[in-house]
Amino acid sequence: MHSSGAGEITDLLRAWNGGDPQALDKLIPLVYQKLYAAAQRYMAQQYPGHILQNSALVNETYLQLVKLGKVDWQDRNHFYAVCSQMMRYVLTTYTRSRLSAKRGGTIHHVRVDDNITTTGADWHSVLLTLDDALNDLAAFDERLLRIVELRALVGLSVPEIAEALNISESTVKREWQIAKLWLLRELSRGNANGA
Repeated sequence: MHSSGAGEITDLLRAWNGGDPQALDKLIPLVYQKLYAAAQRYMAQQYPGHILQNSALVNETYLQLVKLGKVDWQDRNHFYAVCSQMMRYVLTTYTRSRLSAKRGGTIHHVRVDDNITTTGADWHSVLLTLDDALNDLAAFDERLLRIVELRALVGLSVPEIAEALNISESTVKREWQIAKLWLLRELSRGNANGA
């Protein structure tokens, strides 16, 4: 097994996929801080007093990982991208299950930069609007969504994203700009429609 963190994480992911139940127990302490940081980014978008906290979101993500079964893990960045998707899934599922009223006409402000931040009176609607925009982005271009998830939600650097997606750093930078503009346009369109 590699002694470096990245190599060790990849080796543990592959061992876990190969059926070694102890590999997951060894993996979690190595990735916990990165997952916690991603959870903080997600939870920063939630309304104050949200019932889920950062550590609870990491725990829910862990439970979703266990349910996944076998995944052909490519590397640690692939793992973080999947975890980011799971965190988003946990939060939107939670929100959808608790949102009983139809979305109002409140204008939501979503800032898309190295982090995605939201403001608005109706936190549930903000999250659902953002989730809808991310789902639309996935339908438009799956790689753009991966770049957004890895950059804004997981917090990977441009070189790490380039490595994870096997593309050049200049492509990551260019497509990150495209993704930001696309999301801002879609979110503005949603606000104009009273979403």
